Amino acid sequence: MNHSITDAIKRISFQKAGLFEETRFEKVHNIIFNDAYEASIVVAHEIAQLIRQKQVENKPCILGLATGSSPTKVYEELVRLHKEEGLSFYNVITFNLDEYYPMSKESVHSYWYFMHEHLFNHIDIPSKNINIPDGMIAQDEVIQYCLDYDRKIEEVGGLDFQLLGIGRTGHIGFNEPGSHQNSGTRIITLDHVTRADAAPSFLGLSNVPKRAITMGIQTVRKSKRIVLLAWGQNKAEIIKETVEGEVSSEVPATYLQEHNNTTFVLDNGAASQLTRVKTPWLVSDCVWDEELKGRAIVWLCERLNKSILSLTDKDYNDNGMSSLLALGGSAYQLNVQMFNKLQHTITGWPGGKPNADDSSRPEREYPHQKRVLIFSPHPDDDVISMGGTFDRLVEQGHIVHVAYQTSGNIAVSDHEALKFAEVSKDMAQGENCSFLNEIINQLTNKSENEIDSPEVRRLKGLIRKGESLAATRFEGVPDNQVHFLNLPFYETGTIKKNPLGEADIQILCDIIEEVQPHQIYAAGDLADPHGTHKVCLDGIFAAIERLKIQPFMKECWVWLYRGAWHEWDIHEIEMAVPMSPDQVLKKRQAIFFHQSQKDGVMFQGDDLREFWQRAEDRNRETAQKYRMLGLAEYAALEAFRRYHF
Repeated sequence: MNHSITDAIKRISFQKAGLFEETRFEKVHNIIFNDAYEASIVVAHEIAQLIRQKQVENKPCILGLATGSSPTKVYEELVRLHKEEGLSFYNVITFNLDEYYPMSKESVHSYWYFMHEHLFNHIDIPSKNINIPDGMIAQDEVIQYCLDYDRKIEEVGGLDFQLLGIGRTGHIGFNEPGSHQNSGTRIITLDHVTRADAAPSFLGLSNVPKRAITMGIQTVRKSKRIVLLAWGQNKAEIIKETVEGEVSSEVPATYLQEHNNTTFVLDNGAASQLTRVKTPWLVSDCVWDEELKGRAIVWLCERLNKSILSLTDKDYNDNGMSSLLALGGSAYQLNVQMFNKLQHTITGWPGGKPNADDSSRPEREYPHQKRVLIFSPHPDDDVISMGGTFDRLVEQGHIVHVAYQTSGNIAVSDHEALKFAEVSKDMAQGENCSFLNEIINQLTNKSENEIDSPEVRRLKGLIRKGESLAATRFEGVPDNQVHFLNLPFYETGTIKKNPLGEADIQILCDIIEEVQPHQIYAAGDLADPHGTHKVCLDGIFAAIERLKIQPFMKECWVWLYRGAWHEWDIHEIEMAVPMSPDQVLKKRQAIFFHQSQKDGVMFQGDDLREFWQRAEDRNRETAQKYRMLGLAEYAALEAFRRYHF
């Protein structure tokens, strides 16, 4: 094992929380990595080290394992270590945390299927050593089965290592809010948020089982070592509550505060709400760069409910920001500097204003007519997240191209596709309809775990293509400037996508080279629970990295938008485009063209608002925050952050 990995394993070794001043609000040991991949590699090597140590001692290694998206990279690295570095699992006995109930192990939704797909089929673990709760055990046998599951763990010596994820309700395993600290393995009823989070992989909330078998809190806490993984900004709030809050049955993960060998392994997104990350000036000395200054001043305004220009020296001194005050000279100087910075983010000319001084504007004046390339991960993200800016760019004479990165076909429900197929059949008026009859037959006789055929996926993709063209025509974009990239990574027919590949990156390179844009707009909405936005953005970044030596790229600026799932924090915004009430209504109309994504869509998440409502609420909230800080009042604002390459 190389020294860097050894050092990294030591880094995540347990130490008591709160040893240092910057962690004084924390009650669980946690380590922050730049990204989930790096963190997963280290955790996998800790597990591998434990397996090898037990082999030297001629003892079994007892692992508690989790499912879901969080541990997949850990399992991937364990498989690599087995195949390339000879790590054997002959002495490993595993116990999985949970399983849906009822759930056949043959189902693609079962955790039996998940574990074999990601780990067990690729290593040399004896099948008799694999223990996963039986989702088909008879109802009258469940209680005894659960008692036996716990007893079997005890009989083999208890769990040496327990790997965990965390749900947005704070659940570990399926120990939902209200779980008792002494609970053992049992059958439980799933929380609505947990089911909503699982809905995409089941292609709808109604398909998610309402119950599950899970290890209990006590079962988990008996483990000798616990590592909990959390990735992404959508886990940030619950991580803060778990790490810094009080122990509570309403947040079951807080029970881990009382375990003497637990480490939370986080990426930057999941750690972003921790005090030492979000407001470091409260717990340590800071290096006050421009971004941290902005974050601190906005935080102070929100905390005191004051506008920027009304902050006083006392406000700074009383709230842990005396060092910033000393650096800035006075509250007046800091306030004016911050006010001007935010004021200069606001522009009604997202493509640059002709014949105007651009020294304090977010965009350049020249060229007056810019080539603009808007990347949209799904076929509606463009109008949901930047519909007002989109409209401005077209209205102000720029040459706007839109590139839809994926087909979005799995987000079209079967009943929506059936409607289109039946209308098409009726229009054919008795002509050769065998193709349509086959599609109608597939849709009406589809089994629970059946993946859509290529023909059905094509129909669903065409539905979204038609909706997109209707919206772009409404915005005034010619059809020849609308591009449907259909990136291959997406076309699996399931929620699980392929990794980003060379073919995907080349398609993105080709469209950028074809348009040679002065502006690129891309989705930086990394809280997308399906992960497609993240993959699409990674692809764009990879394409830009390859093309940045091209002469035309020297004139290209990249702007990242959000809004589908969350919004930029105020201090992060570098361009804010205001919308009038009429423009808000026009944006809403553009979103309405995406009819298949209205009225109870398949991938709603736990937010019951429709996407147009979410977009309007977020744009309105951004405008209200600007107003609260003392800037002009607008009906709505769309926000962007520049990506430098």
